[in-house]
Amino acid sequence: MKQSVALYVHIPFCAQKCAYCDFNSYAGLEHLFAPYIQALTGEMRVYVARWGSLRVCTIYIGGGTPTVLPLSLLTGVLAACHASFEVINGAETTVEANPGTVDESYLAGLLAAGVNRLSLGVQSLDDSELRLLGRLHDADQAREAYHQARAVGFCNVNLDLIFGLPGQTMARWQATVRQALDLGPEHLSLYALTIEEHTPLAGYIAHGELPAPDDDLAAEMYEWAEVELAKAGYVHYEISNWAQPGFECQHNLVYWHNQPYLGLGAGAHSWLAGCRWANVRIPQIYIEAIVGGKQPVAESEEIDRALEMAETVILGLRLVEEGVNFGAFRARFGVEFTDIYGSKIEELANLGLLEVTRDRVRLTRWGRLLGNQVFQCFLPDPC
Repeated sequence: MKQSVALYVHIPFCAQKCAYCDFNSYAGLEHLFAPYIQALTGEMRVYVARWGSLRVCTIYIGGGTPTVLPLSLLTGVLAACHASFEVINGAETTVEANPGTVDESYLAGLLAAGVNRLSLGVQSLDDSELRLLGRLHDADQAREAYHQARAVGFCNVNLDLIFGLPGQTMARWQATVRQALDLGPEHLSLYALTIEEHTPLAGYIAHGELPAPDDDLAAEMYEWAEVELAKAGYVHYEISNWAQPGFECQHNLVYWHNQPYLGLGAGAHSWLAGCRWANVRIPQIYIEAIVGGKQPVAESEEIDRALEMAETVILGLRLVEEGVNFGAFRARFGVEFTDIYGSKIEELANLGLLEVTRDRVRLTRWGRLLGNQVFQCFLPDPC
């Protein structure tokens, strides 16, 4: 039986780096667009030679901003994926896009090329917050991009939003969420802002130009959104993700179920055949490695059984209702979940962080706010 994987393709280019961004992305590298796409197809050939035509269940093209590429280059990536791998019929195929980098013609081209899910990096629908974040678009452009996607026929659209910004009020967060709900996307991803070292935003805070985010207020924003999105009919299926029923992101579910995935491009990560590895981050070095017939891998590690079990639990607990199913754990590892983690589960349940039912364990509402602390307890080292 062929190995089935989720395929991630990283496009590390942006029109401009945002003030909060610590992703592996770069502005001003337009001269590398075409060579980079050629290198991606070269990396695909490497994996086909190693494993044959892998069966691909989902495709996710992220960044960076994939839609800064000319349409012909981006659709060429998709064509190469289908030529190199056995992509299942109707595979969920997502492209990330930022408002201001797409128009109706571009979006129609993506749809025609087989993209059936669009993820728009809206982040906020408040112009002052967008300026603080260093976004190139304003709220009107975000709404326009959404309406253009609908006009050309996209039936599965995600909106990314960020909360917990410096100086952000509850009222402004509520206004953004309500405006997003009025648009009616199939999927919403809500992320708490993380202040990353060496970003402009971190510098502004360090020098007193902006206040530090209020963690307590951010928690209140998250809890308010949980209630509001539930009232609007969205299923809270993962800590940071909500979907209309049937529109859960299938690609990300592969990650949360700790199933194999293959990452292509600069800085992309993979987990396959018991090994996890990451490519070199710098696009030029990645291109040079592929052109020179070398592996672009920067680091790798073997995943032993204990670590695979721990990561299966940690990732599974991100799934709000599903959690970690005891039967699925037993089928995968041949042992009872409680035999491995019984004492930890009891301790965390007594603290009100986990809920244990007859067939599964999941985070409580309080546990979701303290998820990182809970997850650490399942790593092979003692809690």
